Amino acid sequence: MAPSAGSFVSPSLSDHRLLQSLLLLSQETSSLQPLKSILKQNCSSIVRKTKLLRLLLEELLRDPVLCLPPTAVLCLEELNILLQRIKTLVEDCLNGSKMWLLMQHESVASSFHELTAELLTVLDVFPVRDMNLTEDVVELVCLIRKQCSKTKAFVDPVDEDLKTDVNKLLLSIQREIVPDHSKLKEIFDRLQLRDSAICGDEIECLEDEARNQTDEKSRAHLVALIGLVRYAKCVLYEASTPRTTSRRRRSAADVNFPADFRCPISLDLMKDPVVVSTGQTYDRASISLWIESGHNTCPKTGQTLAHTDFIPNHALKNLIAMWCRQQRIPFESTEPRERCNGKAANKTALEANKMTVLFLVDKLTVAQSTETANRVVHELRAMAKTDSDSRACIAEAGALPLLVKFLGGEQPNLQVNAVTTILNLSILDANKTRIMETDGVLNGVIEVLRSGATWEAKGNAAATIFSMTGVHAYRKKLGRKARVIKGLMDLARDGPISSRRDALVAILNLAGDRDTVGKLIEGGVVEMASEIMEGLPEEGVTILEVIVRKGGLAAIAAAYHVIKRLATVLREGTDRAQESAAATLVNICRKGGPEVVAELASISGIERVIWEIMGMGTGRGRRKAATLLRILRRWAAGLDGRATTVYSVANVSASTRIVLPV
Repeated sequence: MAPSAGSFVSPSLSDHRLLQSLLLLSQETSSLQPLKSILKQNCSSIVRKTKLLRLLLEELLRDPVLCLPPTAVLCLEELNILLQRIKTLVEDCLNGSKMWLLMQHESVASSFHELTAELLTVLDVFPVRDMNLTEDVVELVCLIRKQCSKTKAFVDPVDEDLKTDVNKLLLSIQREIVPDHSKLKEIFDRLQLRDSAICGDEIECLEDEARNQTDEKSRAHLVALIGLVRYAKCVLYEASTPRTTSRRRRSAADVNFPADFRCPISLDLMKDPVVVSTGQTYDRASISLWIESGHNTCPKTGQTLAHTDFIPNHALKNLIAMWCRQQRIPFESTEPRERCNGKAANKTALEANKMTVLFLVDKLTVAQSTETANRVVHELRAMAKTDSDSRACIAEAGALPLLVKFLGGEQPNLQVNAVTTILNLSILDANKTRIMETDGVLNGVIEVLRSGATWEAKGNAAATIFSMTGVHAYRKKLGRKARVIKGLMDLARDGPISSRRDALVAILNLAGDRDTVGKLIEGGVVEMASEIMEGLPEEGVTILEVIVRKGGLAAIAAAYHVIKRLATVLREGTDRAQESAAATLVNICRKGGPEVVAELASISGIERVIWEIMGMGTGRGRRKAATLLRILRRWAAGLDGRATTVYSVANVSASTRIVLPV
């Protein structure tokens, strides 16, 4: 619980303003609600002292001619720092995890004692006698000194007993012993964790603490506590009612993230950026899938990869993590978190998760009402989002067949929770096989994609299709299903931005298989990509680039009418959109012949646009623009068998007409 950087900075203020600042700080601190359970006495004691300080400061401010000697000013500046640190510590205790506060109660009690001791030091050197203070003020200073004079930190034996009971619970779970219900209820009552919503907030606090924790042993302990609270939340208070909004976090889909943070393959926020041999950066999961699918080239440049080793891009990863923290978006690295020194605690978490999953699956099996089913499925959805162990537990417990019957659209919230649970389960490769083999699951997801009750349900169904295409054999199988292609196309055209992106990344992955490209072209993928270029130019052009590269003459014929739209992206798009547009035009012109080149050349100002990209575009964009310019010059010179064509160049005066040199 480290204070903020501002807590250690002493302000440069006039005497009167310094006193006013201190009074405001003391008022804010003394108005904080004391803790009701853990460290109750420590917190109440220091808040009581800040109330006395507030009285002292009010008395000092009442003196209109008060002149502070230099020693007093120094003491008050130190007091300003101390009050900020006290306020930060109390707020951290109030707003953080109760479980983790209990585990750390001895060290936090020491922090309270250290702040009290520093306060005593400041008051001891405060020049009371040099300031002509009233007798009441002097007595007030003496009273605060007396209250600060305890010699050692107070560790509440009640807190220590509660910590022991919690650790016993964790140990019994680690030994696969189901906790006694009455004992579990008693402990959570003492922790003031008395309903499902409070337990949900506690889980979020523990997860935040785990993300910020650098010590692996402490992180493993936090993971075990999360498992315990989640189990108690379900068993004691039943599954929670799904919240319409999150208290603490957003997702990356809720905000526009910087283009440089987007993986060129998945078009999503990179979690683990790596650099390949060509110098391009991709998300590890996406480029690994690309290579495992049989490709040996760089997706952006088309160059053959000299090797398939990845170099972690730590600098970019740190920037993405920093941006996510600023936006309050969870950033979960794909790197494994649990290490060997946390093995025992993680065993506890695993057993707690197993107990929770078995309880929820049993409850779902016998659920009589839609409300109960929705709560249980929502809880499974939340668990499936957390880690691979939870995903494995849920699938192994037989949840998938139970989820199928909730994929119908009669209850929209239940449908969203069911399809999202399947999406989260599909992240684990072993579960992809279960989804493909469990009767009704894949067809149910496809039906949600086509006719889901909400855009969110359709988008998550599309995301599930994208996840399943991570296995090459499943990609081919899904690509042969006309219902999948039509559902993705419709969603990409008509859905809201977040759902459209889910559909587009699935289409992009399906396009990685040459046999599927033909079906995508028949389904109107080129027309769809052209339509979305206005709102999502990068995504539309990226899909078109892949289709044109792999689709043969059918793709070129379909793309002929998109040339002018691509030229607009060249002129107005982002660097990445321009890069993909240039690459697409190069492929169209090379494969489509002189008629296609003539169509491009007829666009007013196209040469100047190409020159601008050659000068200011990305590395790949400049290379593709140079190639495009050479194609135009050869066509103008008649080297493709046509007559030399004269046309205007936009970067010279309108009256000048030249023949481009070869």
